[in-house]
Amino acid sequence: MRPYTASGGRTRPAVALDLLSLVTATGVRPRTALGAEHVLALRLCAGAAAVTVAEVAGQLRLPVVVVKVLLSDLMESGAVTAQAPRFPGGGPFAAADDQTLLRAVLDGLRRRL
Repeated sequence: MRPYTASGGRTRPAVALDLLSLVTATGVRPRTALGAEHVLALRLCAGAAAVTVAEVAGQLRLPVVVVKVLLSDLMESGAVTAQAPRFPGGGPFAAADDQTLLRAVLDGLRRRL
């Protein structure tokens, strides 16, 4: 029941987000009242330089589609921005540089420890 209520019953975000989209808090306070999950997502985005949609979903322990709806709401209010993932070669299926990927994983692990 919680995922359904967190997203207000919505199953599609208003803004297209990828699992690897980098989300950053802007410092702008939303003018509308936020639900508890919105507040938690915003705190996660504000607590780091940037987090991925997948990281937010993992931390909140919510399905990715629900987190995409929450983040989409926050984007519409101006509280967060999202940057689409960039892949070398430009194509949607281009393989990420191995060293870049390993550095990102290592940085993520260091933040958690």
